[in-house]
Amino acid sequence: MNIIVKPDKFEKTEKHTRVENVSRRTILKGLGIAGGLVLAAPLTSRKAFAGYQTGADKMPHGTVVDPHVFVAIAPDGIVTIIAHRSEMGTGVRTSLPMIVADEMEADWSRVHVKQAHGDETKFGNQDTDGSRSTRHYLIPMRQIGASAKAMLEAAAAKRWGVPVSEVKAANHEVVHAASNRRLGFGELATDAAAQPVPKIADLRLKDPKDFRYMGKGQVGIVDLHDITTGTATYGIDTRLPGMKYAAIARPPVTGGKLVSFDDKEALKISGVEKVIEVKGWPWPSKFQPLGGVAVIARNTGAAIKGRDALKVVWDDGENAKYESAAYRTELEKAARNPGLVVRNEGDVDAALKGADKVVVGEYYLPHLAHVSMEPPVAVANVTGDKAEVWAPVQSPGGTRDDVAKTLGIPVENVTVNVTLLGGGFGRKSKCDFALEAVLLSKAVGAPVKVQWTREDDVRHDFLHTVSVERIEAGLDKSGKVVAWRHRSAAPTIASTFAAKAVHAAPFELGMGLVDMPFEIANVRCENPEAVAHTRIGWFRSVSNIPRAFAVQSMVGELAHATGRDQKEMLLELIGKPRIVKLDSVKDLWNYGEPYDSYPIDTGRLRRVVEVVADKGGWGRSVPKGHGLGIAAHRSFVSYVATIVEVSVDDKGKLTVHQVDTAIDCGTYVNPERIQSQIEGAAIMGLSLAKYGEITFKDGKVQQGNFDDFPVVRIDEAPLVTNVHIVPFEAETPPSGVGEPGVPPFAPALVNAIFAATGKRLRNMPIGKQLET
Repeated sequence: MNIIVKPDKFEKTEKHTRVENVSRRTILKGLGIAGGLVLAAPLTSRKAFAGYQTGADKMPHGTVVDPHVFVAIAPDGIVTIIAHRSEMGTGVRTSLPMIVADEMEADWSRVHVKQAHGDETKFGNQDTDGSRSTRHYLIPMRQIGASAKAMLEAAAAKRWGVPVSEVKAANHEVVHAASNRRLGFGELATDAAAQPVPKIADLRLKDPKDFRYMGKGQVGIVDLHDITTGTATYGIDTRLPGMKYAAIARPPVTGGKLVSFDDKEALKISGVEKVIEVKGWPWPSKFQPLGGVAVIARNTGAAIKGRDALKVVWDDGENAKYESAAYRTELEKAARNPGLVVRNEGDVDAALKGADKVVVGEYYLPHLAHVSMEPPVAVANVTGDKAEVWAPVQSPGGTRDDVAKTLGIPVENVTVNVTLLGGGFGRKSKCDFALEAVLLSKAVGAPVKVQWTREDDVRHDFLHTVSVERIEAGLDKSGKVVAWRHRSAAPTIASTFAAKAVHAAPFELGMGLVDMPFEIANVRCENPEAVAHTRIGWFRSVSNIPRAFAVQSMVGELAHATGRDQKEMLLELIGKPRIVKLDSVKDLWNYGEPYDSYPIDTGRLRRVVEVVADKGGWGRSVPKGHGLGIAAHRSFVSYVATIVEVSVDDKGKLTVHQVDTAIDCGTYVNPERIQSQIEGAAIMGLSLAKYGEITFKDGKVQQGNFDDFPVVRIDEAPLVTNVHIVPFEAETPPSGVGEPGVPPFAPALVNAIFAATGKRLRNMPIGKQLET
């Protein structure tokens, strides 16, 4: 635990947390938008949850549990807590420090939150992705808070000359009840810092019934005031003295190279100072820049105008013939033929051949772009063998490593400052935009801001993969599913790292394909080859999006084929409560978590279906032309079920009247943020389902902005969104929240559209199909 002798050390870096009457919920209620958060049952007292293991220590640099690193107390009592994960709307910059504050008995109104720079040796793993910040850091943050509390209590006991067992920290003080003496945290700070850090085995974690903040939903995010009043600092807001501005013309085809450029007209633009070539790396090259031509100017507008005036000749390379319609045909052909077997139980061929009826569904999902509200941006200042970066990055430690490797300097000489992220969705886990900035700063000898436009963002993204999912389900005479064959054909994220990668990586296979939990005797999953022709990257929910869409759409199709209710069909397929055994799957991916702690538990999957059916009024009477759809999916070791109510008018206009989602994410910290993430998942899920499509012609992305890659507007958003958080059982470990809400939305939507119209939609996006 650090002691701030001079409290001005952090004065200008962060403000106090505050509770303001400026909240998103208040604003939305004022606009008349309905919806709500429901805790499915009251919470009760439980043991401290420390009896489970996570995959945290297997992440690069693991975890660090050291109060000296994460906590500082000033003489005036202000407690500064380090947030080592990136904030992009999930609330992690609030939730993790709040865990520390709760455990150490700090008064939240006297807490500052300070953003960590990129340094995984000091702070442990900093990758803010995979929906794992809370599930990996709930216990370490509690241990940090408990250590700080123990050191404060030991310092007070020593000063008073009493046994430490007689003192107790409470509400920013340490109290000796027998003598009614008390000392504030600030008064004890110096003495507490001199105390030894307790051994983890000796720590006393709170009983959850004594939590002040965790699980209560009463603490607003620390950046709420600044975000809602427009004063928050994002990457785009960074400015340094003497800073130059850059816009880059990049190869329009992945793997393309610069042949030549003419900069005469560009240099005539007022404010343009110079034009230089940006180094590119042969594809695939992880997150290295694509290369191209940079225009350096005195402001961003001049840089963009200068770039537009360039005359550039490109060699488009081997992906110049990439075309979406033709590639879709290739994937469909691959999905209709045998592929690499990745799960095999029973005899699928014989069961399909002997089935009374076989239902076949083939589902197509195109490439998707991240389009976070803040396009990629970075500022870099390289001086000699040192580099400093300011950027909205999801992986500040990884960015630091890549900057050092790119510049050939020691990693200790690189500083990465993390700003707020105006959205991320996995795009900002890739630091190519920061590497561009450091290369240009080194070249021009001054700080440089590289600002991507929306068109840059869409056309040079690490796109979500395109996919064809083909499922064949065999039914016996009673309507029971006796065979299931699922072929998934999609270019892999591994192609971003390795040439000729044509099969899905284990982590992609484990996202809704080989981990399918249905109780079916004969199951085979296959993964045909698929060659990538563009950069493929992580996207919110990743491969769970196409897999859940296919699997849960097939559930709806099977319900119709057998004259069953959707929910009852789904529950029958899930089967009895059990822990799913997948002995036939080699290298089963479980989101990096040990299976003992995070098994596939069909009891929990059934429960979210039952909760959402109850709370969402499944089976209720709806007006003519309306329909209800349901879907459920396990991802990021959480369980989510969604019901959607829709109507479609005679002109094909889709209205989403109500969305109900139940989530079981185990032990949770901040229910308000869970509500926010699930509400956002409904908006994003609807946007992707209705409009999401990136297409290629001659190797080039054909979209560029929200006019041709739209997202839903406020008048298209669900009229009501309800979130039902399933209470956790004793010692249930925390699981993901940021991503699991997205996958079940689209299949619930198309199942609802089928119920309303009788039209089965198997291809994304659905918008234009409703108009025909």
